[in-house]
Amino acid sequence: MTNKSQNIRSVIIGYGGYLPERIVTNEELTTMVDTSHDWIVERTGIHQRHFAADDQVTSDLAVNAAKIALENAGIKAEDLDLIIVGTATPDKTFPSTATRVQEKIGNTTGFAFDVAAVCAGFLVAVSVADQFIQSGQVKNALVIGAEMPSRIIDMNDRRTCVLFGDGAGAWILQGQKSERTPEERGVIDTKIYSDGRFCDILHTDGGPSSTGKVGQIQMEGREVFRHAVEKLADAAENILKKNGLTSADIDWFIPHQANSRIIEAVAKRLAFPQEKIIQTVYKHANTSAASIPLAFYEAVTEGRVKKGDLILHEAIGGGLVWGSALVRF
Repeated sequence: MTNKSQNIRSVIIGYGGYLPERIVTNEELTTMVDTSHDWIVERTGIHQRHFAADDQVTSDLAVNAAKIALENAGIKAEDLDLIIVGTATPDKTFPSTATRVQEKIGNTTGFAFDVAAVCAGFLVAVSVADQFIQSGQVKNALVIGAEMPSRIIDMNDRRTCVLFGDGAGAWILQGQKSERTPEERGVIDTKIYSDGRFCDILHTDGGPSSTGKVGQIQMEGREVFRHAVEKLADAAENILKKNGLTSADIDWFIPHQANSRIIEAVAKRLAFPQEKIIQTVYKHANTSAASIPLAFYEAVTEGRVKKGDLILHEAIGGGLVWGSALVRF
């Protein structure tokens, strides 16, 4: 096994995103639950979300995003050494959704597994893939965030059913020689945290070993908001300080898209101007582990984020698990 001293950096060479066809507006939700468009927008910033079709599963969404990423990376599925899927809504309890993706895209030479960190799942997956690449075990890694929260929300609970949407986003990371300076492209740093004392403020009320059922999302909104703003701001400040950077050095802030109020509160603490923030929550809602790669994919395809830009990512999810990443695209 090789090590970091060989100066390898994980560079984004491909990216993709996929949203199911069905769009569910706030107005449509008012026919299902006691809520209003204005109430949802005021508290979350969300105007609409996408729900998967009845015949779709999470791996289908992941595959659609992966194929786009492979195409713009200019590599084939058999070139992949590793596939990681961040998801809290797997196709089945087992096998992993990543192995289902592996089969559907036609890869037989890599290894595949899931990570379960809910909304922080993509950042955790990126961090894990980066370690494999830096160790020299992996050259090309497909990292996906794919979720179907629509399958585990209570459509009678207006506090949670308005928050979530389905989708998938993907990166292809490739190990490339690097002097590992902040000016060079690639994953500069990641830092992941967790604190299980807060697991009950955001969880599902079921599971294979407890109820034998999937369960539905349960959330203490005010507590989640408080912890999200505090922990995400601290995580961002820590990773910037560790790497000798300030918020002024960042070209784009692309956080987990959970709630516009959380994004804006964190940005205010970090002194990020609005023009540096990528927000898609208003039209995607909270797509959990898919939200960061989806927002990244949209920002790049629209021409806002360009190669060479320095990006700060961060996310928090049930666990609580949270973290940040510095990436130069």
